[in-house]
Amino acid sequence: MDINFNPDKQHTLGSAVSISGTGLHTGVLVDMTLKPANPGFGIQFQRIDLPNQPIIKADCDLVTDTSRGTTLQVGDAKVSTVEHVLAAMVGMGVDNCLIELNGPEIPIIDGSSEPFVELLVKATIIEQEASKAWYSIDENIFLYDDKKRVEMVAMPSIDYQITTLIDFNSPVLGTQHAGLKTIKDFKSEIAPCRTFCFLHELEALLDNDLIKGGDINNAIVVVDKPVTDAEMTRLAKAFQREKIEVKTEGYLNNLELRFSNEPARHKLLDVIGDLSLIGYPIKARIIANRPGHSTNVEFAKKIKQYIKRNKHVKDVPVYNPTLPPVYNLQQIEKTLPHRHPFLLVDKIVELTDNYIIGIKNVTFNEWFFQGHFPNNPVMPGVLQVEALAQTGGILCINAMPEGQYDTYFLKIDNCKFKQKVVPGDTMILKMELSAPIRRGICEMKGTVYVGGKVATEADLVAQVVKRT
Repeated sequence: MDINFNPDKQHTLGSAVSISGTGLHTGVLVDMTLKPANPGFGIQFQRIDLPNQPIIKADCDLVTDTSRGTTLQVGDAKVSTVEHVLAAMVGMGVDNCLIELNGPEIPIIDGSSEPFVELLVKATIIEQEASKAWYSIDENIFLYDDKKRVEMVAMPSIDYQITTLIDFNSPVLGTQHAGLKTIKDFKSEIAPCRTFCFLHELEALLDNDLIKGGDINNAIVVVDKPVTDAEMTRLAKAFQREKIEVKTEGYLNNLELRFSNEPARHKLLDVIGDLSLIGYPIKARIIANRPGHSTNVEFAKKIKQYIKRNKHVKDVPVYNPTLPPVYNLQQIEKTLPHRHPFLLVDKIVELTDNYIIGIKNVTFNEWFFQGHFPNNPVMPGVLQVEALAQTGGILCINAMPEGQYDTYFLKIDNCKFKQKVVPGDTMILKMELSAPIRRGICEMKGTVYVGGKVATEADLVAQVVKRT
């Protein structure tokens, strides 16, 4: 990561980059292209080989399988083994990226995140105007799984730090731990660490035809039992090698360890990738004892629920007019079709993949005050909702792939007006996605804040339609 990297800004790629390789479990050759994306887009996968080219967001609520890596799925579209490329995104500070695939699984390459890190470096990582909204954990969050003997905790911290401990009751591995004090060290200390498995697991996978894309160079194989010559011959054939043997250290002779505790470091890598599915960049100290994909995802869901539960306390937005906007008026006009006198958003000050904050300064010169309570000027409630709708339109359009779009509102529910908006007020307009965007349908919670209090709130549903 660049020494001048600003962690409080969002980042994307400077150009599109591609890589090809086989999926570890499917054996399918997949072409993968990483593309730049707008602020707030987040990390999303697109299966360009399927009808309608469905998009799957990197979100723990979309995880359907964790048996051999982490799989995301929407409808019939799925993408598996996402954790290594997601870890690379977090480790290199990439917030917004569209990952296009023409197959069901991320290429395994060498079983680490290093090839993806190199790809991101090749694309160059560029800073975007949008600020990055970090979420700080205010209390300890625990996950215990007695059956799997897993313990995980997220503790308050001013940085994102992770410690992992592994103990497989293996004389080869022993008890190992790995730590990451700052994400800046990810590229050199964690990214090169490859996945590992035990020989008995490898044989079971071969028996069930489940590692069709396996190559002896994309996993560390730990030999945890005596091996016969016949088994060695079978492994050599499976991996298309003349000869395979066991090293004295208890690993197959496929590779040299890059670190003495490479397995523990790879487990840390997996934790970073899986916890990115929370959907919010967090500042916390994570300690994970014997972590695995299923418990990582369960923990991600627990942290996500905690954040959602406590967001209302923190979520009265603070507007600092001295900071540059994410979208100024000219950029808003390029995105929305509205013009004077019906453009009701002055600027956008925050934008992420699931919420947006806009500003509307209300003055006595507004056209509607001429006929609406002339001697007692009050901004019409329907225009406050329209201001929210326009702000939400930018959020929805920003989440779409490249192209020109319009938003049409389908429904407004639970609309409440809690205090008047009058000349001199600054309206802070917040729109937050209530559910992932599906088939262009956007469900949002809208809130107007004035003077640190809620003035108006409503649930809105809109449809995003591509211009023809």
